[in-house]
Amino acid sequence: MGWGDIRRELGRARSAWDSVAVHAGAAVGAAQLPAAGLVWYVAVTTGDDYGAGGGAWGLACLLFFAPLWLPALGLLHACVQTLPAAVPARLTIRRVRGPEWVWHLAWAAALGVVWAAVAAVLWGWPLGATAAVLVALGVLPVLGVAYFRLSSRSPERAWGCSGTWIVSAGLSFVLLVVVFGGAVLATETGIVEEYEPPRLSAGQLTGVWRGEDGEVLSLHSGGRAELTALPTESESVDWFADPPYTVCEGAGTWELVRKGEEIERDGVGLKVGGGCGQPTLWRIGGTEDDPELFVLFGDPDAGDLRILTRD
Repeated sequence: MGWGDIRRELGRARSAWDSVAVHAGAAVGAAQLPAAGLVWYVAVTTGDDYGAGGGAWGLACLLFFAPLWLPALGLLHACVQTLPAAVPARLTIRRVRGPEWVWHLAWAAALGVVWAAVAAVLWGWPLGATAAVLVALGVLPVLGVAYFRLSSRSPERAWGCSGTWIVSAGLSFVLLVVVFGGAVLATETGIVEEYEPPRLSAGQLTGVWRGEDGEVLSLHSGGRAELTALPTESESVDWFADPPYTVCEGAGTWELVRKGEEIERDGVGLKVGGGCGQPTLWRIGGTEDDPELFVLFGDPDAGDLRILTRD
């Protein structure tokens, strides 16, 4: 095949980017995002939220302003996954038998894996989980493109641009209701259990705890503590200070603090000697086999989360 033939093949393949595909890919891609956001919210709230607040308010705000951001995100998703996958799918069916929408699904899934690998390299996202999410988000838009393209072949069944987005809005509502009902049912029946932090003894807490940025906290029996580059509560009460904590080194004391009326979970109460910072409560998270200590400094909705894991 010469260069001219390749150019003609690519030109024919680019016809997959017609107006029907663009509107359908963007509209159906946008339709699934509220339900996907609700799934993410349920996963976060039934896991360890590390003391972050305002999750429900944040979700409510996102849903309220959905008409503003959904079309833009739907179009972005179409441009980076749904529409690019249509080009190799059209090239494939010229040489291999099978429905175009099946190959479109296959190439959209492959492109989702590619973007997951990019995210893993650039931002350290988990490859498997990210790939699964991106592949799943690529299914409905591809099926939507196939459906609306088939409908457009008949003038009586063609939806048009506005009709496509109206159908998308109805689909979005149905998906949201289904996911919400499934989440309620799963929670009430115990299929999805809410997170419970481990209840550790003082002996289980002794040892060396380390953070990702070089923080070290050594908890010794008898209440003695040693720390290196450890953030503690700042004397300033300003949530928006930069940074909203004070880094301390040296020695101090610690004690096991059990949850009560003012403390929602057990933690390690740390006091640093030498007047550095304020007493800091490192709350207990993780699991009994893999415990964590954490503090959320600053704004509870968008603070600086520090997590220590035990050696």
